Amino acid sequence: MLDWNPALYRRYEDERTRPAQELLARVPLPEAVRVVDLGCGPGNSTELLAHRFPQAQVVGTDNSEAMLASARERLPQARFELSDIATWAPQEAPDLIYANAALQWVPDHQTLIPRLFAALAPGGLLAIQMPDNREEPTHRLMRAVAAEAPWAEPIGNADRLRTLLLPLGGYYDLLAPDAARVDVWHTIYQHPMADAAAIVEWVRGTGLKPFVDRLPADLQASYLAEYERRVDQAYPARTDGKRLLAFPRMFIVAQRKA
Repeated sequence: MLDWNPALYRRYEDERTRPAQELLARVPLPEAVRVVDLGCGPGNSTELLAHRFPQAQVVGTDNSEAMLASARERLPQARFELSDIATWAPQEAPDLIYANAALQWVPDHQTLIPRLFAALAPGGLLAIQMPDNREEPTHRLMRAVAAEAPWAEPIGNADRLRTLLLPLGGYYDLLAPDAARVDVWHTIYQHPMADAAAIVEWVRGTGLKPFVDRLPADLQASYLAEYERRVDQAYPARTDGKRLLAFPRMFIVAQRKA
């Protein structure tokens, strides 16, 4: 997959940051020494952590050089590192591992989630937020169009382009045996969007990217045109002319025993 586009991602930064704020609000840590923002993107979530824990060493990690450059420009006082969450391990046990809208890109959650939890300091917290929108029209239509000619051959198996999440109870079951407490919840945000093109622009910064990246320029244009046509049908105009984009998200906060 080609590198991420921070400018495209940040066009809906307020909407993307809201779940990060709500995740952090449910983290019951009065203070922390070491905090890690896994998959920090352009640093919007890292900024929240730096404000919440001003005395902590806050480190943001990402596998995108473009995102890290944007994050460093935003927060020159913070530390940012290039790393892959699938193989990441801390040098010192953090008090908080925070992963906002990142782990849905990483496979094998049955192994990944317990490994991250075990990396915490005693009493530390693992806080996770993941989009849970695979069955929303935006994502079902991505796969439906990708399965048709002429886009199917270059895109390949669309079902493999994103990690299949466990049910919310599955994450509880992974963490509960070794945790002091586990808090899981599900929220469906409703984002008013100007039109179908705005919805497409939103998902081009995230979920649609692996589909489009596999296509040559001419097929990118035709794929996006057909996708937008179907999005326009799936999200009818409301009474004010806007489209209401339902966006389910999954939240997990687990604390290690002291």
